Amino acid sequence: MTMNNVLSLLGLARKSGNLTIGETLCEEGIKSKRVSLLIIAEDLNETTQYRMKRLCESESVVYKVFSNKESLSKAIGKDNYGLFGVTNKKFSRAIIEKLDAL
Repeated sequence: MTMNNVLSLLGLARKSGNLTIGETLCEEGIKSKRVSLLIIAEDLNETTQYRMKRLCESESVVYKVFSNKESLSKAIGKDNYGLFGVTNKKFSRAIIEKLDAL
């Protein structure tokens, strides 16, 4: 049930305009300090995962590896995305709490 809660929170973040999607937008958001949480799909390319993790560590942004591209993309009504940047701190805290409970 908690996995569905996380996916629902991502969908709400998308609808409220508090979610950036895709590699380029997430990278820009991290560098400009707008993204407070980065969700990385488990089945994302290893090179991209490594690069985004290092970027998050250097910019002090929390990241979580969770689920797969299909489930995450479906939750926000898009196709084939593997990186999701949450820009609202309250959404970020709620998602982190749910992920830590898994």
